[in-house]
Amino acid sequence: MSKKKVLVVGGAGYIGSHTSLLLAERGYEPIVFDNLSNGHAEFVKWGPLEQGDIRDRKRLDEVFATHKPDAVLHFAALIEVGESVKNPVAFYDNNVIGALTLLSAAMDAGVQAFVFSSTCATYGLPERVPMDETHGQAPINPYGRTKFIIEQALKDYGTYKGLRSVMLRYFNAAGADFEGRIGEWHTPETHAIPLAIEAALGRRQGFKVFGSDYDTRDGTCVRDYIHVLDLADAHVRAVDYLLNGGETVELNLGTGTGTTVKELLNAISEVSGKPFPVEYVGRRDGDSTSLVANNDKAKAVLGWEPKYTLEDIIRSAWSWHSKANFHLQ
Repeated sequence: MSKKKVLVVGGAGYIGSHTSLLLAERGYEPIVFDNLSNGHAEFVKWGPLEQGDIRDRKRLDEVFATHKPDAVLHFAALIEVGESVKNPVAFYDNNVIGALTLLSAAMDAGVQAFVFSSTCATYGLPERVPMDETHGQAPINPYGRTKFIIEQALKDYGTYKGLRSVMLRYFNAAGADFEGRIGEWHTPETHAIPLAIEAALGRRQGFKVFGSDYDTRDGTCVRDYIHVLDLADAHVRAVDYLLNGGETVELNLGTGTGTTVKELLNAISEVSGKPFPVEYVGRRDGDSTSLVANNDKAKAVLGWEPKYTLEDIIRSAWSWHSKANFHLQ
């Protein structure tokens, strides 16, 4: 029996590559489509790489015709919140026009199963914590709004065109493959765990904490960190769910446990055995006090359960970053 094929759009990036790894382990063939603007050809190890841009309809049609995928996973987005405020045009161009172009190509190719990499940023400022999927959606930056627009489109395409989709709202993705084959590699790096690890490794001048006067247990922001392999597991389960006839649904992906920035930095010092300088500065615009997922729905719909702890996240990230030499390039 031939393997079912999944087109992993943005599969050379951080979460896409870890998902390709698990797809291959579970008997699927991942076909990676990526323009390599933020992804890395070295991360495409479990299936073919097709280079191209999601705004290029002709190229998309060629890839769909060649591979005839059974499902599509869409990761190819610009994700840096601060950048979305500086350059909203690029975010609407890629995250909205690109995603809609991809959706049209997928539907014209007869694909009816679509997994969308969304975000808790569609919720905006939390009215209650933990947040479940019934929480109002009022994004406070262009990044969150571009993801929200595509969620609306997916619901309409489901109602009127029969496309079935799973919208996965991530909280804070972190960690790396435990065997060190792939990990987090962003240029520039903006995520807290890699930045703190780089500080502990002496590759950057300490770590900046934005805001120490929040209404939390130690004054710093609270976030829900989830291991990238737990995220990847949910994506593969979402493909299984849709290919078995599952209906359109939106699901939070988080652990349900919040960690403050101070707690995170202490844990990194402990795991690494290397203290590093920390500077407390003023709050950043648009940072929420606390973002923690209620993940009951993902557990019920996908039978998914996050397996890894904060210590697992930090250990796997430490192992990856201390061995990786991309910082020298």
